[in-house]
Formats: sequence, structure tokens, C-alpha cells
Amino acid sequence: MKPQTSQRHAQTTNWRLFLVLAVAALALSGCSSIPPPPNWKMNAVSLLEHAQQRWLEGDSKAAELALLKMRQEIALTGRIDLLARAELAACATHIASLDFSPCVGFDTYAADATASDQDYARFLAADWTGLQIKSLPVHYANLLTNKDDANANQAAREIKDPLPRLIAAALLFRNGRVEPATISTAIETASERGWRRPLLTWLEVQRKHAQSRDDHAAMAALQRRIDLILGPANAP
Repeated sequence: MKPQTSQRHAQTTNWRLFLVLAVAALALSGCSSIPPPPNWKMNAVSLLEHAQQRWLEGDSKAAELALLKMRQEIALTGRIDLLARAELAACATHIASLDFSPCVGFDTYAADATASDQDYARFLAADWTGLQIKSLPVHYANLLTNKDDANANQAAREIKDPLPRLIAAALLFRNGRVEPATISTAIETASERGWRRPLLTWLEVQRKHAQSRDDHAAMAALQRRIDLILGPANAP
């Protein structure tokens, strides 16, 4: 990895930033000279990832309960900046399902957030004017720099991590720049992971596109997939 890329990766503001995974890995491998990470770090990251997973699967109640416990763990430290970052990560997960509601959790603590997290919040709000690439998660670099829609969509589709891939597609959708191939990629991504909530949302987007083309066969096929996901009681 090139030094510049490594530096940018260290600045990535996703949900794992506040957990020093390298320290945890060394501790678990038996390096007695390095103390294990505090329980709150392990608990907070586990709860946040659990909340994200439950939200994507469509279990809002379990997701909110996990977030509540996560907030309690981070509150033990008095680190408002870390809580702001965690709230931002939770909001990013909502965006993957095309939920562009204001990120109230982050807004509450925005004054104490780091400059990088504030930039990431702007990125998630599709306010990209003047954003510094180095302050954003590294996997969004090509998305931000490509002004051409085709190249930006390709950059989104080529993101390796599934959740950032969905978030990138969602932001292109929000800006009216998303292409059919990117919608298909979002559907494939959510389907492969078993993420019910974004899968239903993106299938509906594709169904409306088919409707605009009067493609009744495609509409019917997509509706069958939607009905299957919703359950036998709603299937034809």
C-alpha cells in the first residue's frame, strides 16, 4: 500500500474507526506486552455492527435497542466525538436503504465531532462542494472525483465493501445520477447479503423504472420478488 493511500485509510470515518483493531488483534494473538482493549471499545463496536445488521435485515426494534446500549457504552468515556461518529455510522446505514432522513443523532453532537466526521456528514448529505477527499473514507475517493455520471456509477459499482457500495449507489440516486446498472448492482448486493430492507427499496426503484418503460413483464417479475420477500401472506 502506498504511503498516501495508507494515510487516507487511517482517516477513514466508518463505524470501526474508534476501535483500535490492531491492538485487539495483537492482544488476542498472545502479545502480553500489549494490554487488551477496554471492554467498552469491544462492546461498542459489536453493538454498532449488530444494530447495522438488524436494521438492514428489517428489524428496527432490535437495531434501536442495540444503538441504545452502544450509546451507553460510549457514554462511559465522556467522548462526545466518538458518539457523534457512531451516530453518523448508524445514519449511513439508513442511507443504504434510500432513507435520507436528517441525521438527528449526529446533529446533536456535531459541534464536538472531528473535522473529518463533519466532512463525512456533508458527504452523506450529498453536499460535496469543496469536500477534501483525504477526509473521507478511502473507498469513496473515485466516486467523489468523477464528475462524469458514467464514471461515477462505475466507481460506485467497483467498491468492494457491500455496505459502502450501497451507500454510494444511494447517494447517486439522491443526486439523480444513478444508472440502471448501478441499481442492479445494489439489488445484487442486498440480495447476496440477505439485507431485506435495502433489497425491497431497490427492487421498488427498479420496478418503477420498468413501469416508466411500460415493461410489464419486468414489472411482474420484480413484483414476484417483492412479494416473496414480504412473505407468503402477500404473495399472489
